[in-house]
Amino acid sequence: MLVNKDRSEAHQSGASVEKVKFVYDFTEGNKDLKDLLGGKGANLAEMTNLGLPVPPGFTITTEACKVYLESGREPVALRDEVSAHLDTLERRMGKKLGQADNPLLVSVRSGAKFSMPGMMDTVLNIGLSDASVEGLAQQAGNERFAWDSYRRLIQMFGKTVLGVEGDLFEEALDEAKEAKGATVDTDLDADDLRQLVARFKEIVRTEAGRDFPQDPREQMDLAIKAVFDSWNTDRAKLYRRQERIPGDLGTAVNVCSMVFGNLGDDSGTGVAFTRDPASGHQGVYGDYLQNAQGEDVVAGIRNTVALCELESIDKTSYDQLMEIMETLENHYKDLCDIEFTIERGKLWMLQTRVGKRTAGAAFRIATQLVDQGLIDEAEALQRVTGAQLAQLMFPRFDTDAKAEQAGKGIAASPGAAVGRAVFSSKAAVEWAARGEKVILVRRETNPDDLDGMIAAEGILTSRGGKTSHAAVVARGMGKTCVCGAEELEVDVKARRMTVPGGGVVAEGDVISIDGSTGKVYLGEVPVVPSPVVEYFEGKADPAAEDADELVKAVHRVMTFADGERRLKVRANADNAEDAARARRFGAQGIGLCRTEHMFLGDRRELVERLILAENKQEQEEALEQLLPLQKGDFVELFEAMDGLPVTVRLIDPPLHEFLPDLTELSVKAAVAEARGEDVSESQRLLHCVQRLHEQNPMLGLRGVRLGLVIPGLFIMQVRAIAEAAAERRAAGGDPHAEIMIPLVGTVQELEIVREEAEQVIREVQQASGAELDIAIGTMIELPRAAVTAGQIAEAAEFFSFGTNDLTQTTWGFSRDDVEASFFSQYLEKGIFGVSPFETIDRDGVGELVRMGAERGRATRPGIKLGVCGEHGGDPDSVHFFHEVGLDYVSCSPFRIPVARLEAGRAATESEGSDFR
Repeated sequence: MLVNKDRSEAHQSGASVEKVKFVYDFTEGNKDLKDLLGGKGANLAEMTNLGLPVPPGFTITTEACKVYLESGREPVALRDEVSAHLDTLERRMGKKLGQADNPLLVSVRSGAKFSMPGMMDTVLNIGLSDASVEGLAQQAGNERFAWDSYRRLIQMFGKTVLGVEGDLFEEALDEAKEAKGATVDTDLDADDLRQLVARFKEIVRTEAGRDFPQDPREQMDLAIKAVFDSWNTDRAKLYRRQERIPGDLGTAVNVCSMVFGNLGDDSGTGVAFTRDPASGHQGVYGDYLQNAQGEDVVAGIRNTVALCELESIDKTSYDQLMEIMETLENHYKDLCDIEFTIERGKLWMLQTRVGKRTAGAAFRIATQLVDQGLIDEAEALQRVTGAQLAQLMFPRFDTDAKAEQAGKGIAASPGAAVGRAVFSSKAAVEWAARGEKVILVRRETNPDDLDGMIAAEGILTSRGGKTSHAAVVARGMGKTCVCGAEELEVDVKARRMTVPGGGVVAEGDVISIDGSTGKVYLGEVPVVPSPVVEYFEGKADPAAEDADELVKAVHRVMTFADGERRLKVRANADNAEDAARARRFGAQGIGLCRTEHMFLGDRRELVERLILAENKQEQEEALEQLLPLQKGDFVELFEAMDGLPVTVRLIDPPLHEFLPDLTELSVKAAVAEARGEDVSESQRLLHCVQRLHEQNPMLGLRGVRLGLVIPGLFIMQVRAIAEAAAERRAAGGDPHAEIMIPLVGTVQELEIVREEAEQVIREVQQASGAELDIAIGTMIELPRAAVTAGQIAEAAEFFSFGTNDLTQTTWGFSRDDVEASFFSQYLEKGIFGVSPFETIDRDGVGELVRMGAERGRATRPGIKLGVCGEHGGDPDSVHFFHEVGLDYVSCSPFRIPVARLEAGRAATESEGSDFR
């Protein structure tokens, strides 16, 4: 659970297990207390320590949230602690919360350890009431500002705390603007806003069944509770699953004295980045909005101006902001994402955090910071991920192709996305569920759109900039995004988009969006390979003068990784073409060659004849025809991987894959009999298939069992491997063959096959005169094999953990069936954080891997250990395999660069590095 039960009960009863402090002033914390103060609170404290202009405030810890979520009540001590800190804040500010003539207003904002943009709740302007709004107007000398702040409070409080549908407030605001003939909310004057406040209060009374609270302390207490509750909203849980953020962390709550960007044109609010989060380039990047509060910027409801324009609007604040941005980047030694407000020419810092960035920006920034001496190469590896590298390997639009441009917006998150336009999150989910690729098109997105953003190939909005909700979330997820395409008129209700010139894109029409340029195209634009893939293919020289800047950055990071990693990386490859590509991608051998794939197509009939043979002669005839074909396969494979190890797994298919379909065979025999035809052969074949038919072929006659039951099958394969190796050696090659016996559950199986294999290898050596050093090992893919690995190691020179089957047999379910039937529900209910077929189940399957490795090495200290399931290319799993001491991972060719990078990151990983 979230906290220890005894401790939670002690908090509620007033007993003291240990003195727990639930509230910290901004002057008390620092950036290293993210677990306790959340990212926002820790960084507000850090900026305070640095002497930066931060409005005073305090943070309620994640520990308080955990107690609340565990018990359903706030800790008993929390109210008194909040009161004490509020009293200190009031004395410091010279104001009282909500007092009529000189009101102190505060914001109540969430702040988890890891950034979850827009997923949890915030309420601004707490402390305003019918009694204090006039006092605020007099204090500020601005009546419009006071009523604008009050309507914002009621709107945010109503939606966030009282659960009123947000669209009701938006519709009332739109009606007020329409009645005034206004296009933006800043056109509404004080009288208009006073009337809007009355309308908002009426909406609250009708929808929430209560009046908007006039007691400022009640407002604050209810807002704090709402922030705690927002940790477990559907959108927050969905985001955590998407980003693999643990669900037991809880959120801190930050109570901060308000500063106002909506006091007029000498005030405003903005978001700034110390580098471009889309490209990584240095410069002035961000958005600014005059006469606005912070939520206006991230919500994207009003189009902002570029941050550089602040210099001409308020040069003093601009210069100070530039100095602060440099201070923060040098202090955090990374790209910083900053929220700020200017109140009548006075700059205030509201937040900083290590900023989310695109994959390309991550690689560029990592190498830039090394060049600047801010970080070393080992730390640079922690600033990038295998998932980001995989994104960079996706294709890009062909710039030479003829394409009809529909418009252009802001390049918010790069990539080439093609799909059918949909205009609601619900539609995106529904269309994607039936196999359609979609682009989510909105005026602007909000946190409720998260499930649609996840389902979509890309996101297109007509409002907002690089710091809007759509942009920030898309970058975090690695989704293509174009924002602020103002020339596109999006009509969500009519489910269509009008493009310049009058053309219309209806729901279901195909569009293409380029997140690298901001361009939007009608129809499907063809794609070309990524320059990063061309680099790995050896077609792009990073040392060339005209080399792509991103390619140079990737090359440098990969050089770091290869120099640091202990794990070797091999490929899963079954033919010479895949082997050659894998080698270009950096493979250090083949960890899994699936020989059953060699028997598909024209050869399938020969295997069928072998399995169904009724006597030794028929078996030998089939084997004689298969032998030269197999040998040819291995000659090509050893040539492609010359000098590197090639682990060949002997045939391991479920038996039914090489037998005629039982139902079709039965029908065929029945039809022949009904026609009076000779059915003797059909009946014979049907009898053989019925004899071999299995209810669960995945747990039946396959792997080593098949090799033991069908004489000569494994011997033929071993002979083909040995003869191919001898032929390559005679031709001047340097083959390094390894033979892997699949699905072994007991050492006796392995001993029998090994003895036969060694005899064949000796025969080939004698006949060819070649020295053949062919290792014989096994796959560990059954729980019993892992448990008895100490025994099995007596007969095995290497282990390769087959984590696909090991996951199936440990969990007791078939991947092909369960992923389509109930996995989605298990993920939604939080039973799985991620599919165990995608990332290694450390507690179950992982423990079997650890046990097998330890017991194998206890028997044979020098035994070579690898993994060849799909987990071999999964970033998180690679770190686990490094931790348990495996020698190599093996994965599909395309994932080799990812595995190389993650192996380097695993070798240099430190507890202090965490860049979610």
